[in-house]
Amino acid sequence: MKIAKLFIAGLALAGLTAAASAGTLDEITKRGELRVAVQTQGPPFSLVGAAGERTGSSVELAELMAKEMGVKITFLDFDWDGLIPALLSGKADLLVADMTPTLARAMKVAFTKPYMYTGSTVFTKADGKFKSTEDCKAKGTKIAVLLGATGEKEAKKAFPDADIKSYKGGGPLLLDAVNNGQADCGVNDVSAVKGQSTAYPAGSFTIMPEMLSKEPLAFATRYDEQDLLTWMNLFLDQVSLDGRLQKNLDYWVNSEDWKKDH
Repeated sequence: MKIAKLFIAGLALAGLTAAASAGTLDEITKRGELRVAVQTQGPPFSLVGAAGERTGSSVELAELMAKEMGVKITFLDFDWDGLIPALLSGKADLLVADMTPTLARAMKVAFTKPYMYTGSTVFTKADGKFKSTEDCKAKGTKIAVLLGATGEKEAKKAFPDADIKSYKGGGPLLLDAVNNGQADCGVNDVSAVKGQSTAYPAGSFTIMPEMLSKEPLAFATRYDEQDLLTWMNLFLDQVSLDGRLQKNLDYWVNSEDWKKDH
């Protein structure tokens, strides 16, 4: 009888262990769908093309993930400050954006290894009076930043006497603010600024050569999704080794070739 009880207890323990080991990857496979949070408008990483298709550097990498998993993909659009809450709430399995894995953000979500490096830069209206980063340090200068973005922190540090204006939404809002005269300068990720400024006539903005920071970019999952995090890191290793990552970055980030196609 005692042996039988021990045997039953062992089976129950094995069942619990099996249940505990069933993680996010199993859920995604059973669901047949990878749910990905993306920024509503953040070219060249995420954008809606002329034909109405969701595309961009991060979007294409997420599509590669889904292809390797053998599942379909669903993109969930959010403003910048809504990306992490969407992930934490369980609406999305992961988020892909031009997000810097800061220590503060890492207190909430688990980041992959970096897949590229970039940094914050300053931009102004080309025909305006602000001709350099130094000019933007003048007291009372209105500087547009994205609420919750790394650029917001960098701007406050670099321009302590300026009037920092935080905008809720996507990077194009900063370009609009500078173009419309609501702000004198803007601070955002240089890749985003270059990509998003293409929506304006050539020569509309001056992008300063100085970088306020050098930052890694990474994707993110929840801390209870360690199996998915491990898989994503292996994915980034694989696409780095076989050249697919570099091909993606060369097209979307290191050139403007994508503009004529989208």
